[in-house]
Order: sequence, then C-alpha cells, then structure tokens
Amino acid sequence: MTEIDAIDDTRSGEKPETPLRDVIIIGAGLSGIDCAYRLREENPDVDYLILERRERIGGTWDLFRYPGVRSDSDIYSLSYPFEPWPKVAALAEGADIRDYIEHTADKYGITDHIRFSRHVLGADWDSTTDTWTFDVEVGEGKRRETHRSRFVVFATGYYDYDNPYTPRFAGAEDFSGTIVHPQHWPEDLDYRGKRIIVIGSGATAVSLVPNLAEQAAHVTMLQRSPSYIFSSKQKQYLAPFLKKVLPPKAAHQAIRFRYSTQTAAIVHLTHKFPKLGRKLLRLNVAANLPDDYPIDVHFNPTYNPWDQRMCLVPDADLFNGITEGSIEMVTDHIDRFDETGIRLASGRHLDADIIVTATGLQLLGFGGTRLRVDGDEVKPHDRFVFKSHLLEDVPNLAWSVGYTNASWTLRADMTARAVANLVRYMRENGYTHAYPHLGPEPMPAQPLWDLKAGYVERSPDALPKSGTRGHWKVRHNYYRDAIDHHLGKVEDSMVFGHV
Repeated sequence: MTEIDAIDDTRSGEKPETPLRDVIIIGAGLSGIDCAYRLREENPDVDYLILERRERIGGTWDLFRYPGVRSDSDIYSLSYPFEPWPKVAALAEGADIRDYIEHTADKYGITDHIRFSRHVLGADWDSTTDTWTFDVEVGEGKRRETHRSRFVVFATGYYDYDNPYTPRFAGAEDFSGTIVHPQHWPEDLDYRGKRIIVIGSGATAVSLVPNLAEQAAHVTMLQRSPSYIFSSKQKQYLAPFLKKVLPPKAAHQAIRFRYSTQTAAIVHLTHKFPKLGRKLLRLNVAANLPDDYPIDVHFNPTYNPWDQRMCLVPDADLFNGITEGSIEMVTDHIDRFDETGIRLASGRHLDADIIVTATGLQLLGFGGTRLRVDGDEVKPHDRFVFKSHLLEDVPNLAWSVGYTNASWTLRADMTARAVANLVRYMRENGYTHAYPHLGPEPMPAQPLWDLKAGYVERSPDALPKSGTRGHWKVRHNYYRDAIDHHLGKVEDSMVFGHV
C-alpha cells in the first residue's frame, strides 16, 4: 500500500480550499473498512475518506503483536458477511485477521480512500454550514492538516491505543528483569529459556501464556481472581462440508449464521440458568485437567457466566500446558515486586526473568478526539446513545462499537448498514443534517455495557450512556437488534434539516 498524498498541498505557494467530503470515516480497522464497503454499496457515488492514525490497515489487529494474539470469539461471525473467511480454524490468529482486513480493503477499492498516519485531534461542527471540520496531526513530524465532511463515522474502537491499564506495583523499580505490557510488545524480546510471570486472567493472558510456554523455561499465570475459560475445538466438520457443497458466499453466510446463533443461545441459556452455566463450564475445564487438579481454586469465578467476556482457548492449549507442567496457575494477591520476581500476599515468592502485565485496557471513546458543536464541547458520557450508534443531539455523527457477548463485527456491520441508509435518505431528501432527539420526557440512564469487567468499572465516564427504553436502550442481543434494524424507520426520533 502507498499512502495517498495529503489534501493540503502548499507546494504551489497557495493553499487550496479544503474539499468537502460526503463522509469521513476515522479508523481503518474492522469497523472502518466495513463502513466504507456499506457506504458505497448503498451510495455508489458517495465521496468518502478514511483517516487512519496508524501506518497500516488493521486497527486492533495491527496494534497487538504479542505471541499468540488471536480472536477471542469465533472468526466466522467476526469476519464480514460480504467477504468469506478463507481458513478453517474457528479461532483465528491476529496476523491472519489483519491480512484479511487488508485483503478486503484492496479487493473492494477501499485502500485508495485511506490516508495513513493521520491522528484526528479535534472535530468541530458548524451549524451555519452543516459541516464537520477536523484538526488532524500528520505523522511523526506532527504537521497539521484540515479535513471537512458532511458526516463523520468514528470507527476508533473503545480503548486507548497509547496507554494500556497498568496498576502501580510496589517495588516494580527494584525488579532486575524486563517488564512488558502486551499492548506494546517489544519485537526484539527474547524469552527463550526464561522464567515468565504473566499477570492477568483475561483473553490476552490466556492466549499469550500457552505461546510463551512453547519456548520459555516456565510460565506462571498469576491471577487475582479466576475467569471463565472454555476450550473450543479448532477442527471443524460443518464448515468444510458447507464449503464443498455451497458457493463461497452462501457457505460463509450459513457458517456465520450457525456460529452467531450458537453464541446467542449459549449466552441466553447461561444468563437464564447461571447455575447450569457454571456447571457446564466447570465440566469443560475438568475434562481437560488431571482429576486431582484444584479447579475450584483457579477456575471458579465469583461472578456469573457472561458478567464478563468468556475466554476461549483453542484445543485446550492452556490446560494442556498446565497438565504437562510448562504452565502454572497461581491465584493470589501481589504484595510487591522485588529484584528477582514477585512476592505474594500469601508469603510465596515467584521467581521471574520477565514479568508481563496483561492487566487490561484503558477505555477511551471516540479515539480521544475533542468534539465540539458550534464551539461548545461535547462530552460523550453526558449524552445518550441512540440505536447504539448515534449521539443525542449531535448532528451527522455515528460511532461503531461492538457487543460484549458476541463478535464485534455483528454490531459493527449493522451500524455500517444503518449509517449507509441514513446517508442515502439524507441525500435523497436534500437534508444536510440529522440527529436523534430525546424530547422533553426525562429518562433514567444506565451504563452502556453490562459487563462487570475491571476496565469498564474503573472508567465509568469514558463512554456515552444508555437509556432504559426504546431505541435509546443499548442491548447486547444481536438477534433482537437485527429485527429492529430491519423493521425500524430511518425517521424514528430523528430531526432532519438543511442549511
């Protein structure tokens, strides 16, 4: 890929007027590429541009490069409905996902619409012209650039790319080894034959630990409290059969439907019958560990299934490492770091050459972009979100965010299609602005996400808020949302107008 020249070209000595795009998409990850495809599908002549902060396509799947990075949900529902996933395994490696996103962008001519190394610092709405103006920082030189559009879509994810969550550990400065966070994994880190402690019990830790154990002398997974971990078989039977008997797109749709339906059923079942869910999950763990293993110490969470995201491991790789002795699970609290490792609250000492702090993400809505409407700052956490992607009383702005209990792309694609329909409706009717309006009747607020995860609970003001009724209530139920998407009208609770 070659970066397209900047819009502002001052080589002639005169700065041309910044062109007005129909849509600017911020972010060239899964959501951004999806949105670009849907926009052109519904509006073939739409003039759009993607501003991507990084130097490559991929978003999350370009940022995370630690050993073993992979999807934490099945790849079939994580992939696009319109572009079949080419491989067989249910959980996909991060590098393969990034290549797939890049392939999709190239195939559908989206890459030519991307400007790389563009960090959007501010977005300002002007009601006198019904336009967004973007203050953009370009590359390492931090040259400033201005872009303008009628509509903007934030496909920036939900967390801070620069600053992961790393709690303060007493004595960390005394440790003589290496401390790393998976979000900023050093490419030259040599961990062969080393003793490694991985702090954390989420999806990052459970995908990282088995891969480290392949070359390390020993890996300890140190968790403060257990998470639900479920072994998923990588070998597929239905998928290869359907790919043989159906055309590629039809097979992909059928496989995708199967996985999304299966996940929805499991989530519904475990929410309705949490004791049964606990029992089934425990049976899965027990089937993959020695009979005398203390399962209830290390794999019996205090919360109910799906109060936090489920951690999937392919073909029991984590459990196999525990059984073989290359991986040890330790459930305890950290007292302090010291020169040779970590001292625990129980008094035990863990020796280490490398400590990996897989301690989570830091929530950040809208990529940290400063939002203003007619000069007044918009704080997202003060606004209700409408149909899970529009902000209360903020014109011509959409935000793409996924589900907490299913694949990200299920909602991201729904959002992309809804935005494409809204843009088409506005263009057909001559509208230059549109926004959802709650009206005079007050409505209680509730958190956007129903998770009890640490990264959600420690940043309650990072994201917009959900309402409690109608389209203002953010649900985490793909099939109910899909029905509403097909039956709902573009005009519902919307204010339209033009300059």
